[in-house]
Amino acid sequence: MAASAVKPGEEKKKVIIDTDPGIDDAMAIFVALRSPELELLGLTTIFGNVYTTLATRNALHLLEAVGRSDIPVAEGSHVTIKKATKLRIASFVHGSDGLGNQNFPPPTGKPVEQSAATFLVEQANLYPGQVTVVALGPLTNLALAIELDPSFPEKIGQIVILGGAYSVNGNVNPAAEANIFGDPEAADIVFTSGADVLAVGINITHQVVLSDADMKKLEQSDSKYARYLCKILGLYFNYHKDAYFTKGVYLHDPATLVAAVNPSLMTYTEGVVRVQTVGITRGLTVFDNTKKRYGEITAWSDKPTVKVAVTVDAPAVVEMIMQRLMMDD
Repeated sequence: MAASAVKPGEEKKKVIIDTDPGIDDAMAIFVALRSPELELLGLTTIFGNVYTTLATRNALHLLEAVGRSDIPVAEGSHVTIKKATKLRIASFVHGSDGLGNQNFPPPTGKPVEQSAATFLVEQANLYPGQVTVVALGPLTNLALAIELDPSFPEKIGQIVILGGAYSVNGNVNPAAEANIFGDPEAADIVFTSGADVLAVGINITHQVVLSDADMKKLEQSDSKYARYLCKILGLYFNYHKDAYFTKGVYLHDPATLVAAVNPSLMTYTEGVVRVQTVGITRGLTVFDNTKKRYGEITAWSDKPTVKVAVTVDAPAVVEMIMQRLMMDD
């Protein structure tokens, strides 16, 4: 088994998930809760699959659904870093409620008073160098945290980003992946901030597929996590059939969470990533392998490098996700 449990005396990795739930966000949150290597410090919410208000409601609901209301939820920005409002919501992928059109009752819990950016800065100050942020939506909250505290990139342990399409087409249009497209200016701030960034793009996540056979296994499981997901996954399967002519679903968010739990299931390259912010390629992630020294000083010069995932042991990632979702308390 590729999963790595915590060894005696080892510290759990402190994690905050920045999320826009979202069917595959729900799966990623549940995998995090079932991962003994992780201590989930909180969820921060952002627009993406749904608007921020509904993302917060869904985050609270998901925690309540599995009896984990002890975990705080901090509501994030309702607008991009440039104060634009979100125009594109992925209701055709995740349902108008973000969770497969199940119309669950509203959660009883409330988000904490702090904004997501304030919560991120506070946790990074409380545990300098120890907090990993798993960013599953547009990167607005992280860019705001950097604005709020310019030392945030040094204080945060790592930022694992679901974002970008490296050497493949995007999934919003041929140029752009959805999370980067959601706030390209914020993404460029985070990629060039000097933080320890690990990006997992759709070139990776499109290889990590939950099949019909996997779905049947989840349906037969007694785990409350698996049972809950089976209620919401139907719509997601239908979308993939229509959009990609495939019988399985891509596990974007859970695969990215797995990169935080067990990075050895992927391989990485290192270089500079910049994000295009204008024109028909707005949201495009461009990777510079830094193998050439260019003659002119440009917007690429002397920028900090980040890690980008280039290969994945997809069967091991799916196995780990399945195993954890089928484990119950």
